[in-house]
Amino acid sequence: MDSRLSIAALAAGIMLAGSASAETAVATAVFKCDGGKSIDATFYGDSVDLKLSDGRSMKVPQAMSASGARYANKDETFVFWNKGDTAFVTEGKDAKETYTGCVTGK
Repeated sequence: MDSRLSIAALAAGIMLAGSASAETAVATAVFKCDGGKSIDATFYGDSVDLKLSDGRSMKVPQAMSASGARYANKDETFVFWNKGDTAFVTEGKDAKETYTGCVTGK
């Protein structure tokens, strides 16, 4: 797969085409981030499973986004953003970036 292709766009396109259920993994990616951090992501039609290098694992539903793909918990205190081969995470009420400079194939 071309790493420039948006992984989330691929997931959304497959879901729109009706060839994947919400529980069928459509793509996976490993993002290497600043500070030696990493994010393992498994994309589904309407959510993403994340394994963060700090030991946390979570499933986050897709949320509205003007550009790229955005996945957020209910109160939006955890948001995973993905566009092309890049990603980042914001956390807390102040939306502080906790995983920055994340890129696949880094």
